[in-house]
Amino acid sequence: MRRTFTLDYWQDDGWYVGQLREVPGVFSQGETLPALEENIRDAYELVLEDVDRTEPANVQHKEIEVEV
Repeated sequence: MRRTFTLDYWQDDGWYVGQLREVPGVFSQGETLPALEENIRDAYELVLEDVDRTEPANVQHKEIEVEV
């Protein structure tokens, strides 16, 4: 399955730095924009692997409403 995310990025001391807007905590950097895109994909995959390892099998999920 493929999903599309928004990559927010900027330059800092000559490096491209970015984060996935929809996935808090997924940050990376690269010397070029294509390098940043590759690195951010790798960072996202690592986060997914970590979630798969740490979530107990009996976790339940429920959607709730939050006023914004």
